[in-house]
Amino acid sequence: MEKEILEKIEIQQGDITKLTVDAIVNAANKTLLGGGGVDGAIHRAAGPKLLEECKTIGGCPTGGAAITKGYHLPAQYVIHTVGPVYSGSPKDAELLAMCYQNSLKLAEKYGVKTIAFPAISCGVYGYPIEDACKIAVDTTCRLLSEMESIEKVIFILFSAKAGNVYLEYLKELGTK
Repeated sequence: MEKEILEKIEIQQGDITKLTVDAIVNAANKTLLGGGGVDGAIHRAAGPKLLEECKTIGGCPTGGAAITKGYHLPAQYVIHTVGPVYSGSPKDAELLAMCYQNSLKLAEKYGVKTIAFPAISCGVYGYPIEDACKIAVDTTCRLLSEMESIEKVIFILFSAKAGNVYLEYLKELGTK
C-alpha cells in the first residue's frame, strides 16, 4: 500500500460524537430515525434537530448514504450509512464496501477534509470485526488514491480490542 495513502488514515479508540472533524459517519438503520449503539449516541449528542432533518430524507437503502448537518456535534456534517446485517453471504461484503464508498463520495462532494467512521455493521448487525476492518480499510485506501480533497480518515473504535484489529491490519498493509 502506498505510504502517502496510509498516512491519511488514523485509528482511535473513543466516542465518535466528541471528535472535531468535518464529518462523522453514522452507522444508521434504514429509517435514519435513530436507534441503538452509535446511531443512538449520535442522535442524542446532535439534538432533536437531527431527527427532524432525517425525517425529511425518507430513509436510506443498505449500502447507501445520506448527509445532514451536525447540529450540536463538533462535526459540521453527519453522513448516515446503512450497513448490512451480517449473514455470511458474499453480498454482505459488497454492501459494506458500498457504505464506505458512498460515504466518502458524499464527503468529497461536500468538501469534507476530515471524516471519522465507526466500525459499520460490527455492533448489533453482527459483522465480524476482522472481516469488516479489511473491507473498511481496503475500500477507503482505494478511494483515497482517487480523491484529492479528503486529508484524514479516522476509524474510531469503541473498544481497545476492535482498535487493535485495525492497527494490526494497517501495520500489515504498511509492510506490503
